[in-house]
Amino acid sequence: MSEDRIERETLIAAPLERVWALVAQPGFWVADKASLPGTVAKEGESMIAKHAEHGDFPVRVEKVEPPTYLAYRWTSAFPGEELREDNSTLVEFTLSQEGDGTRLRVVESGFAALAGSEELRTQNVKDHSEGWPLELGALKTRAEQPST
Repeated sequence: MSEDRIERETLIAAPLERVWALVAQPGFWVADKASLPGTVAKEGESMIAKHAEHGDFPVRVEKVEPPTYLAYRWTSAFPGEELREDNSTLVEFTLSQEGDGTRLRVVESGFAALAGSEELRTQNVKDHSEGWPLELGALKTRAEQPST
């Protein structure tokens, strides 16, 4: 892994459409789950993902190609700030059918271009490297639960 990019993936025992429906909730990886139901990613749309512990994170939907690709930009290291190129990273989700399941791959990039100190950039990469497995695990659990 480079200092600029994090890549993670997981195999989810759920259909592509079900996983897509969860991934297409803007900011699912940072927002309080209660703030998400009913939201769907729309290209070019901006919103605020609210998290009680970590703050408010502006999120912009960059590209949507249902049901296999979605890209968001967010102010991961600068909660509450207006989203700019120098304070945000790009999060890309790629979904592919694999047997009866779905392979979900996430790539977050742009850490090296973040404004601020080298320490801030290094800490942001460390935090996200530890956070993505947790978020993907939670998404996998949600996607694999029986529909109600």
